[in-house]
Amino acid sequence: MELVAKFFFFLSGFIIVWAMIGYPLSIKVLGKLYKNRILNKDFSHKPSVTIMVVAHNEEKVILDKLENIIRLNYPEDKIEYLISSDNSTDNTNKIVNDFIQKYPMKKITLFEVKKRQGKTNAQNEAQKTIKSDYIVMTDANSMLHKDSITELMAAFTSKDIAYVTGKLSIINQNSSDVSNAEGNYWDSDTAIREIEGRIQTITAGNGALYACRSKDYYDFDPIKSHDSSMPLFYSLQGKRAIANHDAIAYEKAGEVIEDEFSRKVRMNRILLKHILPDIRLLNVFKYRWFSYFYFGHRTSRYLLWISHLIVFISNLYLVDLSLIYTGLLIGQILFYLLATIKLFSKTKNRYLTLIYYYSVTIAAQWVGVYKILTGKAKPFWEKAESTR
Repeated sequence: MELVAKFFFFLSGFIIVWAMIGYPLSIKVLGKLYKNRILNKDFSHKPSVTIMVVAHNEEKVILDKLENIIRLNYPEDKIEYLISSDNSTDNTNKIVNDFIQKYPMKKITLFEVKKRQGKTNAQNEAQKTIKSDYIVMTDANSMLHKDSITELMAAFTSKDIAYVTGKLSIINQNSSDVSNAEGNYWDSDTAIREIEGRIQTITAGNGALYACRSKDYYDFDPIKSHDSSMPLFYSLQGKRAIANHDAIAYEKAGEVIEDEFSRKVRMNRILLKHILPDIRLLNVFKYRWFSYFYFGHRTSRYLLWISHLIVFISNLYLVDLSLIYTGLLIGQILFYLLATIKLFSKTKNRYLTLIYYYSVTIAAQWVGVYKILTGKAKPFWEKAESTR
């Protein structure tokens, strides 16, 4: 029994350390080894594009979004705008229709989804009306840099590139300790994705801004999200999903922990399936670096919830064996105690905030798993009001 406890203790401990420290460090090393690989761009590539915005009750931000996208730096005769309203019950549809009347020269279409089934379903339904060569998808509360579409299209330099994601820039990073922690997370993850894309392919994009060819679009199950499903789908086909971080979307992060917690729970609604989404990933000879990227960047992170539980329970069993196990158990208890102190205090201590934010992330995974096992996982998303 002691041997079993040691096995699970060190295996779970390795997963935690690898996910948070080992893999990011290994990517930095690989980035230096592959420093000569750069993102090629062809700015003469200006195909027809449809910008799709999915909106559910976005009356607070939809007008700003419309004003933003019609002023993007892209040939007017090659760009269209499609608002897919996911059964909005507020003034979203009225605002869009009024805007269409105000700018009749712009190719703006409102597609009304009659039954709300979530963002992915709204994209699936609206996509069937698109006739342009490429689709750019963006969230209603994400404001795009004027050159973002030009940058995305410039990155499609070969037929094997099926997906390009932009960079999410948090504009309220210093507004609260929560938004600061989220901003730091995105800064770190953005650096990792940039290297993954240069070497071969990224493991996930972000919903604020991304593009694919219309002919490559796939109707995913509504419970899934394009952020995690599209790069995986294309990579298993032998195609590439890359990042062009000169295509920028600006967005607010949640400024209160309740907003970020709810968002993370939603992100984990199919966490169990993402641990090993396809057995073909085990074929490292075929998928090469992508297998390494996925297991390091995704699988290990998706196992954090159970790894922390196992490492704690096995540590309890092993605590009497040596002072090392005693010290490690004390360290774990202290870690969770510090997160609790942050929960019930107003301290702005940076390190306590990071510990607390990380603990909230793990808790969100547990809630996500609970909802999966109880059949309560849904494809809907609730807006974080502090991001509007």
